[in-house]
Amino acid sequence: MFTSDVREAKQEEIKMEGVEPNALWALVQYSYTGRLELKEDNIESLLSTACLLQQSQVVEACCKFLMKQLHPSNCLGIRSFADAQGCTDLHKVAHNYTMEHFMEVIRNQEFLLLPGAEISKLLASDDMNIPNEETILNALLTWVRHDVEERRKELSKLLAYIRLPLLAPQFLADMENNALFRDDIDCQKLIMEAMKYHLLPERRPMLQSPRTKPRKSTVGMLFAVGGMDATKGYTCEVKTIPSDYLLKLIKRMPRVCKAVIKAKGATSIEKYDLRTNLWTPVATMNGRRLQFGVAVLDDKLYVVGGRDGLKTLNSVECYNPKTKTWSVMPPMSTHRHGLGVAVLEGPMYAVGGHDGWSYLNTVERWDPQARQWNFVASISNPRSTVGVAVLGGKLYAVGGRDGSSCLKSVECFDPHTNKWTLCSQMSKRRGGVGVATWNGFLYAIGGHDTPATNLASRLSDCVERYDPKTDMWTSVASMSISRDAVGVCLLGDRLYAVGGYDGQSYLNNVEAYDPQTNEWTQDPDAAAILDPGLEQERKGGCPFVSWQSRGLCRHSETIAYKLSVSSAQTFTFPKSNAAMTYVKDTRLYCEGVM
Repeated sequence: MFTSDVREAKQEEIKMEGVEPNALWALVQYSYTGRLELKEDNIESLLSTACLLQQSQVVEACCKFLMKQLHPSNCLGIRSFADAQGCTDLHKVAHNYTMEHFMEVIRNQEFLLLPGAEISKLLASDDMNIPNEETILNALLTWVRHDVEERRKELSKLLAYIRLPLLAPQFLADMENNALFRDDIDCQKLIMEAMKYHLLPERRPMLQSPRTKPRKSTVGMLFAVGGMDATKGYTCEVKTIPSDYLLKLIKRMPRVCKAVIKAKGATSIEKYDLRTNLWTPVATMNGRRLQFGVAVLDDKLYVVGGRDGLKTLNSVECYNPKTKTWSVMPPMSTHRHGLGVAVLEGPMYAVGGHDGWSYLNTVERWDPQARQWNFVASISNPRSTVGVAVLGGKLYAVGGRDGSSCLKSVECFDPHTNKWTLCSQMSKRRGGVGVATWNGFLYAIGGHDTPATNLASRLSDCVERYDPKTDMWTSVASMSISRDAVGVCLLGDRLYAVGGYDGQSYLNNVEAYDPQTNEWTQDPDAAAILDPGLEQERKGGCPFVSWQSRGLCRHSETIAYKLSVSSAQTFTFPKSNAAMTYVKDTRLYCEGVM
């Protein structure tokens, strides 16, 4: 102010409006001594005066002081003060603190005293840390009741920020009879809109709006289970190599040699939080598995079948995220890898796969009450690396391999009739396909098409959508890159494609598909699948689950806690077509591409 080319620099006397004399004196003293005492009772006046005088070092020190003082009872006031002073870093930290501790914030006096304009900014945010949308509605009603006569005038405007279609139907029924809403036409319109969303599920694609988009904290977590560990390998003696095909597989090494194949499965499990955009370690599996299936049942994670690098497994493990413990469950009747797993109306189904010698068409069902596996009707075609998903009360088996080629056929299972029915075929053959459902549609994403006579795997970036009402497949926007054995999962209102294999390397990046705009994006909200700071980097596509949860990785699985499950995926060696390999009697066996 006094050294720049401004009017004040040339004046002998300057009148400073709204400046606290003690704060100004303290800053003058600081200019000479370099010492300044920051206390709770002078911090605001010092910060506002330092901003006026453009004393950046003092501003920074005051902001850091206030950051340390943040508490649910004062964060809204600090947030508002930082905004008024133009302190962007402090405002960002205070805002993030408010979002993180929103459940405590709404129980404090500051929240009740906020003006309507500030309440609307909070309600519009996707980032608040809440368990469900009902919490936000109750907070709004508490704010309105603090001054009913004045604030009910703003109720309909503020209610428009609540994601009413995502509330439970019983909650909406109670709202209709609430005295605050009963005589407000605009509020009644919003409630009716939400009721239509529940009463007409077949019209939901046409009823999408900002109010049907869930907030980030309410969609659950995405769990990445296992995967391809590109940092580890196993060594095997190759005594004889029976074919030129196997020679090409190991890059024309001598007939008697030692080969290091980087094909170990990762044992770690990580979760992704959409709100914080962070991956964090969760647990470790008891052993390495490749090409297994995962599902979420009764809020527990089930890991089913797969391969341990030498043999195909029938074992089942169950992880409880609340107690952070693993349990060994009764095994399947059949050893399976490359199987698809999904939960339908309570029971869990294990579909197809490979037993180490042949491709399977059998299907087993796990009864959680009886705690046993039973066979149900078999699929018409043997299928390994099959995509499995649940839609409209039916179980769908999509694509896969039957030993001679990749498949484009699709079957659906009705648990009430115990019958499989053929559906319309996809336009492309897909092994290692990722599948997920959204708003009444089934999506088939990525995969590969490798005929038995062709050594070069043709990877796909194509995506198709199946409408069970018309029994038709439609092509939609393609991914930005081709992905074989991709993990696919619904998280919120987007489909996430995680990891996979692009023909050269295993992937750790993530793409998000918005069905409403028909666009794929390398979404910053989904970042890279693994934090570079983690000890182990996993690369590869995995089967996914969503836990109002999550999942990911080839030879692994991915989950996202809302009990929507996709299938186990295939495994392909880098720069080769061999998906099924194992060691027996010191020989390396390859049975073609699965």
